[in-house]
Amino acid sequence: MHARFFRFVVGVFLLTTTQLVLAQGETALQWTPDGNGFYQLTAKGIVKTDIKTRVSTPLIDPLLLTPAGGPPILPVSFKYSNDNSRMIFFTNTAKVWRYNTRGDYWILHIPTKKLVQLGKGLPARSLMFAKMSPDGRNAAYVSQHNLFVEDLTTGKIRQLTVDGTRKIINGTFDWVYEEEFFCRDGFRWSPDSKKISYWQIDATNTKDYEMINTTDSIYPKVIPVEYPVAGESPSPFKIGVIDLATDRTKWMDIPTDKNLQSYVARMEWATNNDELIIQHLNRKQNQSTIMLCKVATGKTETLYKETDSAWIDTQALWDDDYANGGWDWLDNGNEFLWASEKDGWRHLYRLSRDGKRETLVTNGAYDVMDIVKVDEKGGFVYFMASPTNATQKYLYRTSLDGKGKAERLTPSNQTGMHDYKVSTGAKFALHAFSNHYTPESSEWISVADHKSVDGKDLINQTLATADKSSTGLEFIKVKTSEGVEMDAWIRKPQNFNPAKKYPVVFYVYTEPWGQNVKDEFGVGNNLLYLGDMAADGYLYVSIDNRGTPVPKGRAWRKSVYKKIGQVNINDQAMAAKEILKLPYVDATRVAVWGWSGGGSATLNLMFQYPEIYQTGIAVAAVANQLTYDNIYQERYMGLPQEDKESFIKGSPITYAKNLKGNLLYIHGTGDDNVHYNNAEQLVNELIKHNKQFQFMPYPNRTHGLVEGEGTRQHLMTLYTNYLQAHCPPGGR
Repeated sequence: MHARFFRFVVGVFLLTTTQLVLAQGETALQWTPDGNGFYQLTAKGIVKTDIKTRVSTPLIDPLLLTPAGGPPILPVSFKYSNDNSRMIFFTNTAKVWRYNTRGDYWILHIPTKKLVQLGKGLPARSLMFAKMSPDGRNAAYVSQHNLFVEDLTTGKIRQLTVDGTRKIINGTFDWVYEEEFFCRDGFRWSPDSKKISYWQIDATNTKDYEMINTTDSIYPKVIPVEYPVAGESPSPFKIGVIDLATDRTKWMDIPTDKNLQSYVARMEWATNNDELIIQHLNRKQNQSTIMLCKVATGKTETLYKETDSAWIDTQALWDDDYANGGWDWLDNGNEFLWASEKDGWRHLYRLSRDGKRETLVTNGAYDVMDIVKVDEKGGFVYFMASPTNATQKYLYRTSLDGKGKAERLTPSNQTGMHDYKVSTGAKFALHAFSNHYTPESSEWISVADHKSVDGKDLINQTLATADKSSTGLEFIKVKTSEGVEMDAWIRKPQNFNPAKKYPVVFYVYTEPWGQNVKDEFGVGNNLLYLGDMAADGYLYVSIDNRGTPVPKGRAWRKSVYKKIGQVNINDQAMAAKEILKLPYVDATRVAVWGWSGGGSATLNLMFQYPEIYQTGIAVAAVANQLTYDNIYQERYMGLPQEDKESFIKGSPITYAKNLKGNLLYIHGTGDDNVHYNNAEQLVNELIKHNKQFQFMPYPNRTHGLVEGEGTRQHLMTLYTNYLQAHCPPGGR
């Protein structure tokens, strides 16, 4: 029930999410080892650009990417071998659930200019996560749920696992691990290139949700997806290590609850060839254990254990850079950096490899929002934080020894949202900035002094010409009668007349995966509305309630534990009451809408507080919390076996009988995330109580409703017409 978006501008190149943040965690922009430049995939092939001079040097001509007798390959990502003698390219990609993680891979041997496709003889577009070994002699990849290794000199392919099926998954993951832990690439080369560690997920006993495709042929086609809902045991995992000398797997002896099961959310080699380091979570995800696994024996030892009365977030849940692996080692592997909320804020700690020493690195009443760069040689960790304004984000650094104070590097005049891609050695960074009235702009900076490398100071130039009054948008604080203060934005109509009363539309998400109130460009726009809401005369409002993932400390974020559908919904309703007290708000024209978790919130608000909201538009909503996946729902709600009542109290379907206003419900029948049975369960309940509503199923569309010719235009037209009909625009 979540999505992430990110974009950067690089000189004249516009790199969108799919271009910059690629399927396996690689980036289209890759730093040179000295940190003075970057490699980039362009129309002219691979070029190397010096950051100071902006001089680009061609490295790989596009002609070299043309196989003999065939058309040129069109890579979407690339990576050098450690010795720079080979380059691997990913092309002809295909989507696996969320991202294009399947396709074809090619290896270019640079000295001989020989281009060779990996996995010849395997099905086209079936390879996943191909990686060259550290010594550059082999490549390993997944195809059809099995692991393979290929000799890059001879082209010989060896199949390392033979039991892979849709239900026995080697080297990658099932649906729920991918969706909720961001685990996709499920194998790792050892530093000496002699072993490969990997996950195996056994979904044999995991029930399938059977989606039905009724549009692509006369006879319907059943599409099964292994999907454990809340209350169902997770698919058991194994962590194995293949010795390439024998092709045999040694399984690690990781304790688990035989009935409830557990998870391994992270796994890496522990800076040597003899040990793995893992993060092991119990079923409830409120106990995290860091363990070392001895590869030779499979035995494990615990280094660090943490518990929480609610849940523990894995690092990838708040920092995208760790979505496909990574571990921040310090002091030649004797220590590592770790994040914890145990003092009430998300802070970074240095933990010793033997588990005996712990040093707090960041300190203060603020949350670390993102780890940007660990520069051990320079003695700093760079991170994002915003101690005084939860709607913004800035670059800070502090000493890795824990003795320094956090130093803000982002200039004080640049209030808003920032992102940084920091080079090797923290010399330079690609800095992107926007706020609600300043369009997104970017520039190269030197990190230590945060000055523009070329002296043009593009961001400040953009900021100087921005018109703050042009957006009609204001950031406000809303304090409820219960004493809860929340951040909100409100976009007023054009030609606003405070003597008139205007309809208000609330945009909601409300759950632990959605922060709506961000001081960034484009906030306040409604991408489903045909036209301009402000020009048509709507007030548009969004509020971040307790439980949203904002940098306000652990207590704020985890106050919704076991109470999603209750605390968050009450906060929204009480805040709406405060908004309705504004003299220019028409309390007889109040609408609310949201998508996914926001769709769930819309339903709950319409059903639990029908006296406030007259119109609701809910898209792809979870109507019954017992239908959603176990990792997400149990993380925030506990186990239904122990407290089913909380799931019932939080589910919109429980309150459907209270509907009084106008409801438009929208869902894709091919939604693999929030399944279509939510829609039909809710429809049945509304019918049962003779509640009239409008329902729009989109055949064979997924959670994003992006498939099919004309779909988005139809959706926007439907949304806009319904809103205008039932919550008419304009001041009165």
